[in-house]
Amino acid sequence: MVHELSSSPSTAIIVMDASIKNDIATFISHMHITNHLVIKTLHHVTFVTTTEAKLFMIRCGINQIYTKENISKIIVVTDSIHMAKKIFNTLSHSYKCYAVAILSKLCHFFANNQNNSIEFWECPS
Repeated sequence: MVHELSSSPSTAIIVMDASIKNDIATFISHMHITNHLVIKTLHHVTFVTTTEAKLFMIRCGINQIYTKENISKIIVVTDSIHMAKKIFNTLSHSYKCYAVAILSKLCHFFANNQNNSIEFWECPS
C-alpha cells in the first residue's frame, strides 16, 4: 500500500519511530517521495520523556515535508498515534509548545491548497 501511494509525486510518506533507553531518546524518520528516500533523520536526546520524544519526532517530520515543493498529501506512519491525536487537542496536555509548532506548519500547508491532506497511520512496534 505504501509503495502504491508513494508513486505519486505529490504524496510524501514519513515513517518514524522513537525509543528511550538509559535516559537517551533515539528517534529516526524516513521521508519518501515517489518511492525514493529523500531524507533520513536520526536524533539522540537525553533526559526527555517519551511524550516529548514522540511529539518532537512528529514535529521534525512535518517540518521536513513542509519545505518540499508540490506536496499535497502527507502520510505519517508511526507507532505513536495517541501522540498524533494530542496535537489536535491543545487543551488536553502540557506539551502545547510542540502542538502549536506542528499546527503552525500544518496551517500553512492547508492554506496553500484547500485540497491538501494529512493522514496518520498507526504501525505498532
